[in-house]
Amino acid sequence: MLRQIVLSKTAEKKLYNLFMYLQTNWSEKVKLIFISKLEQRIQIVRQKPEAFPKSKIKKGLHKCVDTRQTTLYYTFDEKSIHVLKIFDNRQNLDKPIEEIN
Repeated sequence: MLRQIVLSKTAEKKLYNLFMYLQTNWSEKVKLIFISKLEQRIQIVRQKPEAFPKSKIKKGLHKCVDTRQTTLYYTFDEKSIHVLKIFDNRQNLDKPIEEIN
């Protein structure tokens, strides 16, 4: 059974902002490629969530680099993957963990 993907409010907001940025500043093709890569990465996380590195800062937190520009931070249990944050890697690198509750 595949785990359900649950996005936190923070992850939803970051994803929405990222989509809007791509739509405004890049082509539709770039946006569709990003979405395709994100969907592929999420499917891997759903199937093998333990395959991605654990955080040394927060217990139970995993880090999945989606593209050079984006990273997913998540936790999981038997039924769900909880995406806590979608981080733009071009931002301050101290913030991703600090902002995860």
